[in-house]
Amino acid sequence: MTDTDSEPHGADSTVSGRSSTPATSRQPFAGHLTSGDAEEEVGKVAGTEDSTPLKFHVALSPGAYLQLDDVVSTRREIPGRGTVVTSGVVTEVVARHEGAAFGSDVFLIADGILPATVQEVAEITTTRVDPEYYVPPRPGEAAIRASGTARDAALYFDRMDARVPAGIGRDGEPIYLNLEFLDGTRGAHVSISGISGVATKTSFALFLMHSLFTSGALGARAVNAKALIFSVKGEDLLFVDQPNTRLDGELSAAYAQLGLPARPFASAGFYAPPLPGDTTGRPHVTGRTSGVTAFWWTLAEFCERELLPYAFADAEDEKNQYTIVVHQVTSRLRREAQPAGNDGAVAIDGTVLRTWPEMVDFISDKVTDDLSRPDWAGPAIGLGTVNAFVRRLRSSQRPLGPLLRGDLSTVTDHPVSHSIDTSQQQVTVVDLHNLPERAQRFVVGVVLAAETARKEQAGPGGLLFTMVDELNKYAPREGSSPIKDVLLDIAERGRSLGIILIGAQQTASEVERRIVSNSSIKIVGRLDAAEAGRPEYGFLPASQRQRATLARPGTMFVSQPEIPVPLAVEFPFPAWATRLSEVADPTFSTGTRAAGQATGSAARPDPFSRLPQAESDPWPDDTDDDAIDEPPY
Repeated sequence: MTDTDSEPHGADSTVSGRSSTPATSRQPFAGHLTSGDAEEEVGKVAGTEDSTPLKFHVALSPGAYLQLDDVVSTRREIPGRGTVVTSGVVTEVVARHEGAAFGSDVFLIADGILPATVQEVAEITTTRVDPEYYVPPRPGEAAIRASGTARDAALYFDRMDARVPAGIGRDGEPIYLNLEFLDGTRGAHVSISGISGVATKTSFALFLMHSLFTSGALGARAVNAKALIFSVKGEDLLFVDQPNTRLDGELSAAYAQLGLPARPFASAGFYAPPLPGDTTGRPHVTGRTSGVTAFWWTLAEFCERELLPYAFADAEDEKNQYTIVVHQVTSRLRREAQPAGNDGAVAIDGTVLRTWPEMVDFISDKVTDDLSRPDWAGPAIGLGTVNAFVRRLRSSQRPLGPLLRGDLSTVTDHPVSHSIDTSQQQVTVVDLHNLPERAQRFVVGVVLAAETARKEQAGPGGLLFTMVDELNKYAPREGSSPIKDVLLDIAERGRSLGIILIGAQQTASEVERRIVSNSSIKIVGRLDAAEAGRPEYGFLPASQRQRATLARPGTMFVSQPEIPVPLAVEFPFPAWATRLSEVADPTFSTGTRAAGQATGSAARPDPFSRLPQAESDPWPDDTDDDAIDEPPY
């Protein structure tokens, strides 16, 4: 996410005439260097360092420069074979005094007393050899800064039938992803890692979705392509359908360079949990009160769809025995629960249950009673195992109470929609930030399981890009849980169903290995120095690992299967609002305007307005009995 007032992309590049038009023809690579593009020789292949087919060095000519991530090509004539072109990316550049022997010699050289020459040498890591004769570049051969079709060939862009813009490279030209590794054709899934608040993981994931939907890479499939986004960090994603106030000519030009429109998401739907204690089903949001639908599950749905295991979505030790009780109770609820009325309540053994706490009490009584325990907890289940189950079940009352309801009417003259539906809009945002962590895991697990089941029944027709932030919380490396099983299932066979996982996490080292390894596209933003040394980032060259600890917001390192070296990209600032203050539309209103507020600015509702109104004298002097107030729950 590049600030609009930052240095323009490619401001330090002296090469012009590079084409950003997608090239889908598969022409011989060797011909690209002589296809008419202006060649800029930057130096010669160095002879003081070993030159290999996979890595070589270039001594720069006086007045020339190479920076990290520049693309360089050199060619060599092979007798009887023709021209072999070796291309690569600059992964290191060093400068030294040739002729200096001691550290203090630099002062003598600066004063003109000691003769010496400043020499810069760039390390080039090979990305492509064409034709594939793996011979080392010969010292003294000219090294060319690749541009135009030569650059496209060096980075395999010419082999991509459908290209998805990922951002601007360090040379000021677009960088692309191969759609075939995003849509399940040859691979799928994206892993994004980086420090929270600095690595701009969520911003890049949204930009990638915007690029997928608007670049034309999906073709006719874009109509049926959907995105499901779980938002856990405030209400920032509730405004992605609104233009950003910072959208100006410069930002529009940055999008235009990538072939993308600078506009918000045109088709978006928003869901939030219901307000706790409210029986009308109002969504629990403050920044945006219009266009947001509340979601919950009725107790009847909870029993029928066997959702109880997701209430125990912590990554537990597989040896814990209470999971046997969980599955036994789940089966019992499915068989015994009967709908009671139109509000989602259930009746079990003559008892009507309308709230989650009531169901928790009912289940606890059934599994602890000596007469009903064998039927509800299972035969030969010890009391210690039952007590472990009950403790965990009771701890779910407060987190899951607002989500599991039998007291909200769902059948009226105007039916209330309480289910998350991804079919009515292209982008579906599920706001979870007001929910406790346990409730967040429940929602993510249940929704993903439902979408997986729906895709299994409907077939892989349309694509569903699913963005899960804080992936390490839902699929940690150790332990097992129902939601982790769902995410593993998506990672391992989701591409065949058309479900593409875009996972974001601060530390890839804490995410289940099989999920990370099944991600064809790996993206890294700003990293902690200790995390950068983990083996999960072995795909990054040593220089890029170090650079990742210094990367500024908006700079990402993108690795994809066809290109051996990850590429550094910068992506433009969001064209959509990321908070209420960035909404450009002056008529966009989120609630009642406060008295005296200027027209055209949206007022954030008072978060205390729903509290009981105090009396005129709330603290009479003679009523203090030194008692401690009971917590409001």
